[in-house]
Amino acid sequence: MTQSAKQFFDEMQAYGGNVRAIYQAYQRWLANVPTQQLVAKRAEAEVLFRRVGITFNVYGEEDGAERLIPFDVIPRMISASEWAHLSTGAVQRVRALNLFLHDIYHDQEIIKAGIVPQNILTNSQYRPEMVGVDVPNKVYAHVAGIDLVRTSESQFYVLEDNLRTPSGVSYMLEDRKMMMRLFPDLFRQYPIAPVEHYPQVLLNNLRSVAQTGITDPTVVLMSPGAYNSAYFEHAFLAQQMGIELVEGQDLFVRNNAVYMRTTQGPKRVDVIYRRIDDDYLDPLVFKPDSMLGVPGLLSVYRNGGVTLANAVGTGVADDKATYIYVPEMIKFYLGETPILQNVPTYQLSKADDLAYVLAHLAELVVKEVQGSGGYGMLVGPTASHQEIEEFRLRIVSKPDNYIAQPTLALSTCPTLVDQGIAPRHVDLRPFVLSGKSVSVVPGGLSRVALKEGSLVVNSSQGGGTKDTWVLERDDIGQTASQHQDASQFINKEVVC
Repeated sequence: MTQSAKQFFDEMQAYGGNVRAIYQAYQRWLANVPTQQLVAKRAEAEVLFRRVGITFNVYGEEDGAERLIPFDVIPRMISASEWAHLSTGAVQRVRALNLFLHDIYHDQEIIKAGIVPQNILTNSQYRPEMVGVDVPNKVYAHVAGIDLVRTSESQFYVLEDNLRTPSGVSYMLEDRKMMMRLFPDLFRQYPIAPVEHYPQVLLNNLRSVAQTGITDPTVVLMSPGAYNSAYFEHAFLAQQMGIELVEGQDLFVRNNAVYMRTTQGPKRVDVIYRRIDDDYLDPLVFKPDSMLGVPGLLSVYRNGGVTLANAVGTGVADDKATYIYVPEMIKFYLGETPILQNVPTYQLSKADDLAYVLAHLAELVVKEVQGSGGYGMLVGPTASHQEIEEFRLRIVSKPDNYIAQPTLALSTCPTLVDQGIAPRHVDLRPFVLSGKSVSVVPGGLSRVALKEGSLVVNSSQGGGTKDTWVLERDDIGQTASQHQDASQFINKEVVC
């Protein structure tokens, strides 16, 4: 471990060099496995992933080549009690965000109370077309990805909320399948909570939000098509759920209903799990030149003829300028204390915050409020003087477009890199599903920054993924019979 890495909390080796309890059995196993064997396993995984077609495109690159997301064969472990805290906090957060979305498209009580500013209604992701529209069960964000980072043994922060078309769950599922294939003996030693039931939980949730009176709803997954960077995930989830994968050209509107073209003739569609941004859904309402959407879709949706998941207009709740107010939303709508904390955040629309940030750019992380994928951001401590000064001009020209946060000491996990096993920074995206209930499958997408010292974990910026092992018990060194009641931490999923 390098000296710089020791400044960060390592999830396997606690301060002082002692291996944390949940990793001790794995550490003993790892000590007896030659590094070259792990390298061979990684190469085997790459061949298998490429054969299956688990690739993505990086937008804006000239070669347009599809790439594999690097897969690390060393898992990340989360204890049962840690997961109980994280999952309950993530569910709480999504419940509040769904109530917020219903509110701002109806009575706007949180604005009248002065908790969220009026200018939220001028956000580009706020859709006036959704005002007064009632959605089934008041659920807007049916699938949410809550990005979490860890800074110490007990401290986790929410980095951002993803409520539009969050991606990455296919990697969570495929990483688990790969680890079970490569290291079956480890799954006999550890009580690891399963994740493979996620597609069925998702399908059940989607079916539960069909319009009232529909007893056997038809659900489809709507994709922009094969050139989308997440197309593998779209095809994978449709196949896993046993539903049709469709594009806009496969659907049409007639008599306040949406139909799918099939070889047996038109078939009515009741729920669309859409992986297309709002702007491209309906050329009659949003971008008129969109070839990806369905003309008339929004009219049917507004009239209750079809359910869209996630709902139109959810983007206003995952904007980084809105993120600041989520702890207050939890108190306002739920009357509860937030379980998970936000990262302290500077609002550059405020003069004092702007002045402080401009004076401390080299120490902070600055993000576009509507940015994603690691783009449109400045990581001050690793940026050059020229990059900082160029970013300063961008901030000064449009300060409302940015927020800033301190550079967190993200935790590290042991990772197989070219030099051997070394600590690399990680984050975690659990997926929260909302229907008649709110649930989260025990696990998530752990992303790892493979470049030494890098804090940016996004795949588009060179990051990789790890399998996330949520342990079903905290008493790993003892027999299950001695602690049967510990299973209360983990069942199939946490439900509220």
